[in-house]
Amino acid sequence: MSRRAGVGLVVMSVVALTLLTLWLRSLRSVAQPTSVAPAPPAIAPAASPAPAVEHLKVKILATRPHDPQAYTQGLLWHAGRLYESTGLYGFSSLREVKPETGEVLRSTPLPAKYFGEGLALVDDRLIQLTWQEGTAFVYGLARFDLRGQLAYTGEGWGLTWDGKRLIMSDGSDRLTFRDPVTFASLGGVNVAENGQPVLDVNELEWVDGVLYANVWQTDRILRIDPASGRVTAEIDAAGLLTDAERASAEVLNGIAWRPDTKTFYITGKKWPKMFEVVFE
Repeated sequence: MSRRAGVGLVVMSVVALTLLTLWLRSLRSVAQPTSVAPAPPAIAPAASPAPAVEHLKVKILATRPHDPQAYTQGLLWHAGRLYESTGLYGFSSLREVKPETGEVLRSTPLPAKYFGEGLALVDDRLIQLTWQEGTAFVYGLARFDLRGQLAYTGEGWGLTWDGKRLIMSDGSDRLTFRDPVTFASLGGVNVAENGQPVLDVNELEWVDGVLYANVWQTDRILRIDPASGRVTAEIDAAGLLTDAERASAEVLNGIAWRPDTKTFYITGKKWPKMFEVVFE
């Protein structure tokens, strides 16, 4: 082989090797995955707004007499009778009332140093709160015999029984769940309407899994979800008394549920009338 031919062979080999190298590099670049930009973080869906508060009115089915001297603080229905707790120092009492006539069938007074408040029935026991005395009185239903006292801190306003726990208001937006035997606190919820606290929650009534409550110094009755404290309905109870009747009466207070007719009995402090109603 001539020197020129040898040189040519070398050159061709170098060219071939260079082309092979370039081809292999092109294959590597194709095989490597391209960089992918990270996906933007998912945006959580907006929370669903709370259902709107229902606005209901009172429909009067019947009007009954009520003792105009009774400063009504608690009211409940049981076995065809109304049981009422009345307030004011020196005038507080526990009463059994005939609903058709307003007649007081029996009554037991509280000592003058106690101001009667909310009332609840637990089995055969009536439990009556006092305002600022930190004492709840426990009576036997059949004879109104005093069976004992329960202690608590803070003010006592409204009281009701949900079948497992007592539920108590204290004039704030707080509802406290209590043990029916020891009266120990079992937690609670705060009452709010459209996200705003509702103060002065007063008399309470448990009806088919929800609470109804008077609001002191107003003609409003609230329906409350006991799990969250959220107000689900507002009942306008204005205009039940005439102007002349209101002149000597005080605020709306007292809600009793009659399960056999699915009606409510409502009245107020020193009202001359009691009303059997539905809310619609």
